[in-house]
Amino acid sequence: MSLADELLADLEGGDDEEDIEEQEEHSNEWGINGEAQVMPQPMDTTKQDESTDICLLATLRHSDELASIMKSVHERMSFPAKQCEGPVEKHPEYKLIVDANNISAEVDNEITIIHKYVRDMYSGRFPELESLVVNPLEYCMTVRELGNNIQEAKNNSLLQTFLTQATIMVLSVTASTTQGKDLTSLQMDKLHAACQMASDLSEIKQEIFEFVESRMTAVAPNLTKIIGSATAAKIMGGAGGLTKLSNMPACNVLLLGSQKKTLSGFSQTAALPHTGYLYYSPIVQDLPPDLRRKVARIISGKVSIAARVDTFHHSPDGKAGDDLMDEIVKKIDKLQEPPPVKTTKPLAAPVEPPRKKRGGKRVRRMKEKVAQTELRKQANRMNFGEIEEDAYQEDPGLSLGVIKKGGTGRIRAAQVDEKTKVRISKTLQKNLQRQQVYGGATSVRKHVSGTASSVAFTPLQGLEIVNPQASEKRTTEEGHKYFSTTSGFHKVKH
Repeated sequence: MSLADELLADLEGGDDEEDIEEQEEHSNEWGINGEAQVMPQPMDTTKQDESTDICLLATLRHSDELASIMKSVHERMSFPAKQCEGPVEKHPEYKLIVDANNISAEVDNEITIIHKYVRDMYSGRFPELESLVVNPLEYCMTVRELGNNIQEAKNNSLLQTFLTQATIMVLSVTASTTQGKDLTSLQMDKLHAACQMASDLSEIKQEIFEFVESRMTAVAPNLTKIIGSATAAKIMGGAGGLTKLSNMPACNVLLLGSQKKTLSGFSQTAALPHTGYLYYSPIVQDLPPDLRRKVARIISGKVSIAARVDTFHHSPDGKAGDDLMDEIVKKIDKLQEPPPVKTTKPLAAPVEPPRKKRGGKRVRRMKEKVAQTELRKQANRMNFGEIEEDAYQEDPGLSLGVIKKGGTGRIRAAQVDEKTKVRISKTLQKNLQRQQVYGGATSVRKHVSGTASSVAFTPLQGLEIVNPQASEKRTTEEGHKYFSTTSGFHKVKH
C-alpha cells in the first residue's frame, strides 16, 4: 500500500468520526425517542437572590395566626391578671397562654430562616462578618446598620447598643481588609426588609414573653418559681393542662417535648435521647454538661410537686415554689462541690487473742533442741570497758565474750521452758538440783562402788573434787529416818 493510499484512508476515517459526533449531538439534543430534550443550565445565584423575596421564605410575620394571637395578647394586657379558681383549664386566658408560648418557638425558627437569607446575600460584601457576629438577631441588626459602608463601623454609635466595644474594634479592622464587593440597590433593599422583619419578630417575641410571664404567675405561681414562665407554659401545653401535668409521674415530665431523631448511618454518640423542655430550660443549660441529666431528673420531681400544689391552689404567693427551689439549689451545690480530701489514718492495733500452745514431752524436747545454750549466751555477752580478744586470726571481731573471764563453771546446762517447768518429771528435777548444787554434771557414771569422785568447776575454788553420791545418800537417809531398815532406835532421856 502506497503512501497516497494511506492518506486517503485516514481522510475517510476522519469523516466517519465527524459523522458519529454529529449523530451523538443530534441524539442528545432530541433524546432517545426523538423528543426534544432540554439540557439543564447552571443556576445563577446572584439572579436568584435578587428575584427571591423574603416574604416567600418567612411567612409567619404576615400570617393570620400570628396577627390574631397578638391582637388577643394586646387586649388581655390592658386588663390585670385574675387569680385562678377551679380547674386551670377553664381559666379564660389559659388557651391564649399556651398558643402564645407555642408561637414564640415558631418565631425563633423564623428568625433563623431570615438570618440564613441575609447571610447568603451579604456574604458577597462582607464574608468575615459571619464569624465575628454569631447571634442571628445581632447579625441582622449589624447588616442593617452597616450596609455597603462597612468602613464606618467604628464611628457608628448604634452598633454599641447591641455589640461590645471589642467586637466593634475587630469588625472595623476586618472591614478594612475584606475582599467583598458593593451590593446593588435592589439587594440592599431586600436586605433592609429582611433585617426589619427579624427586628419586628424579636419585638413580638418579647411581648409574648411579657404576657406569658405575667399570666403564668397567676395561673401556676409555684411552677413558675422553679423553671420560669416560658418553660412552664411549654410543659403545660405538652401535658395537656395543669391537671394532667399534676397526675403525671416525674419520669414522664422529664420526657415532655422530646423528639425522636432518626440518625440513619450517623453516629449516635452526640445524640441526646430523652431530652425535652426541662433539659433545655435555662436552669439546666447553665450547668456543666456532665451534671445536666442528673439535675433535670431532680427538677422533674420538684416540678411534679409544684404542679400538684398549683392544681389545688395552695400557696398562691409561690412560697412552696421558693422552698422547692431552695432544695434544688442545695442539691446542685452539693453536686458541684469538690470531693473531700482523704485523710491517712493509722491502722488499728490488731485484736489477737492469746492462742493455745500445745505442751508435752514432744514440745519440750523440741524446745530443748533449738534453745540457746548457756555457753552461747556467755559468748554473746560482753563486759563494758574491757578489750576483747579475737578468737581466730582469720576472723577478726569474733570473740568468746565472757567465757574466758571468770566463768561460772557451767559449760552446758539443760534448757527448760519456764512455762512448763512445773510439769517436768521427778528424775529431771533431781538432775537439775544436782547440777545447781555441784556446779555441773559428773564426769563418771552414777552407780559406782566405793568412794566415787568427780571433778567439778566451782566459781569459788575453781577445780573441786566432790562425791556426787553423798547428797543423794544423805537425802535418802533423811527420808527414811524413822522407817529405815538400817537405822536403829534412839535413846531418849527422860
